[in-house]
Amino acid sequence: MRCALPLAAVAALLCAGCAASGDGSDDAKPKAGSSSPAPDAAVRAAVARTGTTSARLHERIEIGGGGREYALTVTGGFDFGRDRGSLAVDFPEGGISHLDEVFADGKVYVRGASGPDAGTWGVMPRDKAVAHYALRAPVNDPEHVFRQISAMRHVSREGEETVNGVRAAHYRGTLDHKTLTLRMAPDVRSKMDQGRDLLGDDLPVFADAWVDGRGRLVQTRMTLNLAGTQVKVTTGLSGLGTPVSVKTPRPGDTVPAGSMSGVLSG
Repeated sequence: MRCALPLAAVAALLCAGCAASGDGSDDAKPKAGSSSPAPDAAVRAAVARTGTTSARLHERIEIGGGGREYALTVTGGFDFGRDRGSLAVDFPEGGISHLDEVFADGKVYVRGASGPDAGTWGVMPRDKAVAHYALRAPVNDPEHVFRQISAMRHVSREGEETVNGVRAAHYRGTLDHKTLTLRMAPDVRSKMDQGRDLLGDDLPVFADAWVDGRGRLVQTRMTLNLAGTQVKVTTGLSGLGTPVSVKTPRPGDTVPAGSMSGVLSG
C-alpha cells in the first residue's frame, strides 16, 4: 500500500527555504507568418541558439506561503557555449546571506556555505550536483533551467511584449513531472512523487519563455502553486554575446565536496 503525502507536507517542502531563513540585445520583432515554427519548436530553437552564446544573468527566486514571502537572487555572467560562468547568490534574510559560485572545466566551485575560512572553495563535479527544492537548479546552474524550458509541453504563443527594453515573443506552457524532478535529490523526488500521486496528475507547474527577434531567450519563468505555497523563478538574460570573464580558484584554495545543499545552493 502506498502512503500518500499530504499536500501541506509537499507545500512545506517547496517552502523549505522559508524555514531556513529563519530563511547588446536587439530590438527587432519576432517574425510572424505561416512560415513561423510551431511554438514548442520555437522555444527549443531559442534554447539551442542561446546555448551557443554568453549573457549577463539575473535570476529572482520567490517563495511565498503562510503569509510570508522570501526572495533570493542569482546574478553574474555565463558563457553557455564554453560552459563557464561566475555567479553570486544573495539571500538577505537567510542565516547565510551570500554565496559565490564558479563553473569551469566540468566542475563547480562554491564559497560561502562551508569551509574553514572565507577564502576556501568547495569543489565537486558539476554533473554530480542535485537539486534539493522544487524549481531550483542544482547549484543554481542556468543550463539546467534551459533544459527544463526546452521540455515545455502544450506551448502556445501569447503575443509580443517588451522585456527589459527588448521586444520579444512570449510563449507559455507547462512542465511535466519528469522535467520538474530532473536531477532532483532522491529523497526530495520521492516526496514530489507522492504529491503527484495524491493529485492523480502532474503537479501544476507553468513555464514561460520570451524570445527576441534573433531567436534567443531573453527571459524565462517557472511557477508552481500548491496548497497555498508559490515558488516562482524568473531568469533574465541580457548583453547576449558579451564576453564573460571567469577566474577559476587556485587548487590550493579548494577542498573536495561530496555534495552541496542549502537554500542558497539549491
